[in-house]
Amino acid sequence: MEITNFVKTLLNSCPEIALFLAIAIGYAIGKIRFGSFQLGGVAGSLLAAVAISQIGIHIDSGIKAVLFALFIYAVGFQSGPQFFRSLGRQSMREVLMAVVLAVSGLLTVVTVARIFHLDKGLAAGIAAGGLTQSAIIGTASSALEKMGLPLAQVQQMQGNVAVGYAVTYIFGSLGPIILCVNILPWLTKRGIREDALKAEAAQMGGVHIYADGEQSALPELVGRIFSVAQSGQTVSQIETPAVTVEQIRRNGSILGLAPETQLAAGDVVLLFGHRADVIAAGQTLGKEMRNADGMDVTMVRRDIALTNKAFFGKTMPECVQQLAASARHGVYLMGVSRNGKPVPLNADLRAVSGDIISLYGTSQDVQRVAAQLGPILTSSIKTDLVFHGCGLVLGLLMGLVVVRLGSVPLTLGSGGGALLSGLLFGWYQSKHSTKGNMPVASSALLVDLGLSGFVAVTGLQTGQQAVATIVEHGVTLFMLGVVVTLVPLVLTMLFGRYVLRYDNTAIFAGALAGSRSANPAFGEVLNKAGNSVPTTPFAITYAVANVLLTLLGPLVVAFS
Repeated sequence: MEITNFVKTLLNSCPEIALFLAIAIGYAIGKIRFGSFQLGGVAGSLLAAVAISQIGIHIDSGIKAVLFALFIYAVGFQSGPQFFRSLGRQSMREVLMAVVLAVSGLLTVVTVARIFHLDKGLAAGIAAGGLTQSAIIGTASSALEKMGLPLAQVQQMQGNVAVGYAVTYIFGSLGPIILCVNILPWLTKRGIREDALKAEAAQMGGVHIYADGEQSALPELVGRIFSVAQSGQTVSQIETPAVTVEQIRRNGSILGLAPETQLAAGDVVLLFGHRADVIAAGQTLGKEMRNADGMDVTMVRRDIALTNKAFFGKTMPECVQQLAASARHGVYLMGVSRNGKPVPLNADLRAVSGDIISLYGTSQDVQRVAAQLGPILTSSIKTDLVFHGCGLVLGLLMGLVVVRLGSVPLTLGSGGGALLSGLLFGWYQSKHSTKGNMPVASSALLVDLGLSGFVAVTGLQTGQQAVATIVEHGVTLFMLGVVVTLVPLVLTMLFGRYVLRYDNTAIFAGALAGSRSANPAFGEVLNKAGNSVPTTPFAITYAVANVLLTLLGPLVVAFS
């Protein structure tokens, strides 16, 4: 008993310990596999927090709000360019997913309430907790006040809203994780990671992106050293758009390079360029050498933001021709990125504002070309906190805006506002690459820590009350909450699979999580995917679901 009191005193004097303890234990639990089933760190953090909360922990709700805002803003920022490219008629599937879940959720709650003779307050509470839409508490409570019932009865039903919510919210958060991450791949017979890579490859037009530590065994650009067999050829005769003479050594000394420089027998020449062309050019010179001391040139790869309007709208060959021959000498085009994604290089590709041009060559040569194209983007581990601070402020301000549909208040909330702002700022940054830097590692940390911290605080705050309420009222309410959580999700999943014909599990999982505004489930889907592919369908369904699920409050009160 003394140990329990000591731990309770310790955790209440510093509740941050309880928060990070829940995250650490939760991620440890989440790594455990039961066959093919793995709970995941977010769900594990929720369960660990519920267990820790039984000691009696008081933690401020402001921490939860901050962590959630950081999580959802970072998700939006990562996916802004892709999201706005995806808007249009092709988004109707996601809209239908959200509509089906909201309608099936309403029908499930009303059916359960009538079969088990629940009062309107308990029905609304189960809807709010089972569907993890806290806004239903407010809209349902407001609707109860307008029924003209005695004040005592209204207050009792409003209290029952909180009871139903407390009992059902924990599984309301856990259930979508299990269904989206484990059941959905079983239904589609495909893995989330596998399909996320497939979708990413399709979005990139077949351009292969190497992960950290990976490289091709046959690099396109190579340097080779050759010993000149016969005198006579000049540098200009050897060089082509695909081959550059980078260095010549004669009698132990490095020669200055000029187009008219003539090679002599015994010279050692360093050629650089496209592999096949370098080999072909070298065969005309003489024998290839394995090594030659002092024959080395440092090459760099630099990304340049295209800002010179003279190149906008022109094809890649036209852009190359517009550069002076002396400027483009020794510089090779490695790739073009647009809206954060690489695009296939071909003769028909036209340059647009905001394109990121990746060039390879010596530092001096690349800088010469960059002077005509635009600024060189310097890699930085620093995050532009001015840019992103403004983004979060704007998002949270948008979340405060309330539009009334009759007596029902509709609002994006802090989560919806931060998500929308993140999408907008991510899109803007893709067009203006010199502003708003956020390294991938930074955004990944915000996503992981923000979401796991959010669910951990939720578990610490509601876990004790939920367990106590279940003990007091029995498990009936809890099981009804399980039904309200799973039935709409299963129906929507089947609708998406067999009616809407979703065939990519990663995209499907993102849409399904968003149709329930299930942020914890979405976090686990992102973790499984390993990239941002599920984010766009999630963002669309999340926006629609946030409105539709909020409207369920007065509808549940009216029909239950």
